[in-house]
Amino acid sequence: MPQLLHKRVFSIVFILCCLYSFIGFGQQTVDITAQTNEHVFSHQEIKWLEDSDDKFTIDEIRSGKLDNRFQENNGNYPKNYNTPSTYWYKIKVNVIGQPNQKESLIEFFDQTTNHITAYLPDANGNYISSESGAAYQFNRRFFKHKNFEFKLLDKASGQYTYYFKLKSKERVNVIIVYRTINYFIHYALTEYLCFGIFFGMILVFCLHNMLMFIAVKKLQHLFYVLYILSVGFYELSVDGIAYQYLWPNSPNWNEYAYGTFLFLISVFALEFTKTLLQVKVKAPKLNVIINTAITFRTVYYVFCFLFDKNLFIYKFVDFIPLIIAFGTGIWIWANGFKPARFFVVGYAFLFLSFLLKSATALGVNHLVGRILGHYSLSVGFMFEMVFLAFSIGDQVRLLRKEKDKAHEEILKQMALNVELKDSINRELEAQVKARTEEIVQQSEIIEQQYEELLSQNSQLEVQAEEISRMNVLLEKDNSNLKTNIKKVTDARALSTELSFEEFSAKYPDQETCYQFLADLKWVDGYQCSRCENTNYCAGRTPYGRRCTKCSYEESVLQRTIFHHNRIPINKAFYLVYLMYSSKGTISSYQLSSKLDIRQGTCWAYALKVKKVMESRKKEIKKGGEQGWSKLVIAE
Repeated sequence: MPQLLHKRVFSIVFILCCLYSFIGFGQQTVDITAQTNEHVFSHQEIKWLEDSDDKFTIDEIRSGKLDNRFQENNGNYPKNYNTPSTYWYKIKVNVIGQPNQKESLIEFFDQTTNHITAYLPDANGNYISSESGAAYQFNRRFFKHKNFEFKLLDKASGQYTYYFKLKSKERVNVIIVYRTINYFIHYALTEYLCFGIFFGMILVFCLHNMLMFIAVKKLQHLFYVLYILSVGFYELSVDGIAYQYLWPNSPNWNEYAYGTFLFLISVFALEFTKTLLQVKVKAPKLNVIINTAITFRTVYYVFCFLFDKNLFIYKFVDFIPLIIAFGTGIWIWANGFKPARFFVVGYAFLFLSFLLKSATALGVNHLVGRILGHYSLSVGFMFEMVFLAFSIGDQVRLLRKEKDKAHEEILKQMALNVELKDSINRELEAQVKARTEEIVQQSEIIEQQYEELLSQNSQLEVQAEEISRMNVLLEKDNSNLKTNIKKVTDARALSTELSFEEFSAKYPDQETCYQFLADLKWVDGYQCSRCENTNYCAGRTPYGRRCTKCSYEESVLQRTIFHHNRIPINKAFYLVYLMYSSKGTISSYQLSSKLDIRQGTCWAYALKVKKVMESRKKEIKKGGEQGWSKLVIAE
């Protein structure tokens, strides 16, 4: 009994599994009636086959030999997971009644699909092929529309199988839609109207902010313009409108366009964030993060552009700049910068739309709806664009409010200044009036004193004339006296011993000493020691002379006993004077005491002077009034 029960349970489970497999996983046939205007094929309505070597033909596919290799579509929409491969898709349609009264078509949505070949059956069972895709020039399309459309052939009631061969360098969602021509025109006109509104808003916002940038020269307006222009061109690229109107004969550019504009969106969004929210001042660390993100995003774009454009499909990379900008706005708003509030709201819409778009890309758009999922990013950009404009306006409004407040403060201060000025003027007027009365009284006294002074001045003039005459006489006597004193001092300095104080009165400083040496050296006139030229000009050193012919410069100390002198010149003079007056008998110790110079230095100098004295004994004896100066000039 237990074995029999087990066999029955197993049989029931097996039958249920077969029924479930037949009902749940068998390809479903779509009924098309005269009332069917649109149908989106999804789930078990589509089967797919991967042709990794691109070797199958339509005859092999329709023969049924490969039916067991077709796989069920478990997601919302199938995808070409392995981009180097070719994929075959088939759908089954059951035509009921006479729907041929309405012309119809099959439409593919993803505009980045490179190659699509549709095999469409006619009423006789023959298949007619038709090609389209982003790799072909736009004028090859049967319908001049941004999507890929294939017109269905007239046919009678019955079941038909449609085959589609697809190959794309990027991973795409294979969205297959049945539409009547009338509904397609209605849908396309409505869609293009919405696009017109969307891109019209972009142009209006661009123009407004460009004028604002020209007027106020703030970079936030320029980056906003560049950002929303990038958004516009990105939407034009991914929706196929740019290919339709801007570069219809350049299909290769389609492989780079959306990636390029998506890169520009990220870069200009971050630059706009930095300038609008003053990130460099308010959050320096976030500023570093933003600059780093811009750098890495630029490197990634250049690598994709130059080496592997297929990497452009990884659009989630731009989720990182979005998170950084969104987080920066939240941080700065939380720290009290009010214009960031609209910025955060705008990026919240964009963040939500990015999640909805991601849900569609992952095949779970049944959670949000096909139309909302498909156009969510455009709607998010539109809301973000509006709120970012509000953020810019809010910043301008707050700045204007602060400016008006500062203007009011200035007006109040000016009023206080005027009141203070009037008060000071009143006080000054009272003081001036009192002072004027006082001056008038004093002026009467001064007039009396003036009259007295006039009489005294007449007397003083007489006395001044007498004093002037006496001063002339005194000046003459004083001049004679000074001359006599100078002569006496010179005589003493050249003959008898003077104290250092007395000697310093004659030679008080370096300039006086240099003047004395210059007069002594060139008493008979200047003659160059090299070329014997007699013309000279002033040298670089005090009292030095430069030859005008050979440019040889001779300082006042050269060819004197003081050449290479290391002690003050007036002390050197006095040392020579003491050696001369003592006839060389004074000791180095005494010289050190009188001159306040080290004994060793005095000894070396005294030895030098003694040598000169020994060599000039006869000149010194006949020196007369010249005295010690005979020792100065070196032979």
